[in-house]
Amino acid sequence: MKKEKKEIKKRDIYSGKWITDNAIEIVKRYNKGVLTIRALFYQLVSIGMTNSDRHYKRVVNAMIDARWAGLIDWDTFSDRDRTMVGETRYKETIYEEKVSLAKRQIELWMTSYMKNRWENQPYYPEVLIEKKALEGVFVDVCKDNYVTLGACKGYPSLTFIYDMSVRMKLASEMGKKPIILYFGDYDPSGEDIPRSIEENLRKFGVDNIELRRVLLMKEQVIEWNLPPAPKKDTDSRSANWDGLGQVELDAIEPHKLQHICQNAIDEIFNPELYDDLLDIQTKETDKFTVELRNYVNNEL
Repeated sequence: MKKEKKEIKKRDIYSGKWITDNAIEIVKRYNKGVLTIRALFYQLVSIGMTNSDRHYKRVVNAMIDARWAGLIDWDTFSDRDRTMVGETRYKETIYEEKVSLAKRQIELWMTSYMKNRWENQPYYPEVLIEKKALEGVFVDVCKDNYVTLGACKGYPSLTFIYDMSVRMKLASEMGKKPIILYFGDYDPSGEDIPRSIEENLRKFGVDNIELRRVLLMKEQVIEWNLPPAPKKDTDSRSANWDGLGQVELDAIEPHKLQHICQNAIDEIFNPELYDDLLDIQTKETDKFTVELRNYVNNEL
């Protein structure tokens, strides 16, 4: 009985104030829109909080209160599952501003010649992540490397897989080897989703696909001492799974996720081939600028 009371008291240490005080310090380390509330929760777990649904809900409620109180900015956290499409344009059109913008665009076009980063590389890569909520962590790395990023949201639909197969077959026809760099949870479904993706891609005719499961695997969970949670009873694969317990990708610190993603891309990227491409780009840029200048001066 004494032990039970002591445990209750220990859990109660993690009050809304404790969560908020620590969260304020944690969010300072990240750009806006990178951190999810789930990722914040795992940061708090790393400094003592219990990895439980009860404590996660407490973090959610604390962050609601903290944002209403002005202690944490509203745009701090990422929520990629809920986004608007398109834009309602309503501001007055200023003619002079449009002319100035057009001139700047013409100047930029004249100096914007670039070769495609992967055009002389052997691989055609795409990065897949299990959760859309983590897009904010991966998007900048993928943009910087000109690599397609997709969120499976669990098991991806056949439409999602079919669209991917079209891109990969086109790349194959150009002599590329399609490769998927996959980042998912360590749990029964997280281990099975890559198999399902590869199997369906082959059914759609992508015979030379390579799928690399970058994260998250048992040895990484052990090495990094990541906090496991009990297996989900709702996952039908749990009964036949002998893993350590469910560990979400969110448990990895976001900057570390970005670093791992960059390393995975670097492993398939040949910098010597890219240097050759840049040499060609330099030579073609001058010709490109002259062609556009002549067109503007003589044809328009």
